Amino acid sequence: MVSKLSENGVAGFILANGALSGGGEEYKIRRKLIENNLVEAILVLPRNLFYTTDISVTLWILNKNKKVHSRKIGDETRNYRNREKEILFMDLRQIGEPFEKKYIQFSEQHIKDIGKTYHTWQQEKNSYKDIPEYCYSASFEEVAKKDFSLVPSKYIAFVNRDENIDFEEKMTALKGEFTDLLKTEAQSKADLLKVFEELGYKISLEP
Repeated sequence: MVSKLSENGVAGFILANGALSGGGEEYKIRRKLIENNLVEAILVLPRNLFYTTDISVTLWILNKNKKVHSRKIGDETRNYRNREKEILFMDLRQIGEPFEKKYIQFSEQHIKDIGKTYHTWQQEKNSYKDIPEYCYSASFEEVAKKDFSLVPSKYIAFVNRDENIDFEEKMTALKGEFTDLLKTEAQSKADLLKVFEELGYKISLEP
């Protein structure tokens, strides 16, 4: 596919997630693509996005020209920065909306937001920022240190929400909830015993 691209050619193709870190010939090909500055972005997609498989797969975007240049696209002129030693990682597994009950699809707004992140990252004077659990711009050195693995979770930050939990506050809230629940249960039990007693079938709970 790369051999068919023009000097400014861009291609996207979908592969199983195993290709992101596989060994053997896959490793050699992946490393060569990275070393030749061809890998522009790696987007891991949600499960159930396709009719033919329910597994999560990855969209690879290859670009033969990651150097500084300008290009007119429609009425817009885009000024691209040098991204030769960078790769954009995006985790889209938590994005999407239900489709035909058991499938997932991206809405028009999802596609617009994802595209904006990608194109903002590409251009000069951009406002791109790494976002935990969504996107990360990795340097060649970072990828090389991870033995040329392209698994997004190795680069995109994970938010440990447990660290932000006030344990005392949480336990106090749970105590209140369980107190209310037990009171309700006790009242229901008393009401049930009263009903049986009025019917002449008193229930004794004593052993």
